[in-house]
Amino acid sequence: MSTVLKTRIVRIGNSQGVRIPKLFLEQMHLGDEVELELQSDQIVIRQARHTREGWEPAFQAMAEQGDDQMLDGGLLPPTSWDENEWVW
Repeated sequence: MSTVLKTRIVRIGNSQGVRIPKLFLEQMHLGDEVELELQSDQIVIRQARHTREGWEPAFQAMAEQGDDQMLDGGLLPPTSWDENEWVW
């Protein structure tokens, strides 16, 4: 069963905000940075994800499926920059 708490929107400088009870913060292990997402009639608050989270396994799966080829299919000839300056 979920816990429901009624609270008020308060003025914080030129903005408005909601105070999150300590109990909720502790149970959710929220840090200093969160993400807000608007879903139809609700605002979802969750722990901020790390940039590029989950990319490594996704790229590995693409490589295993052979789906990690260049989109131009080698149709464009390499430029002098490609040949002399680009480094992997």
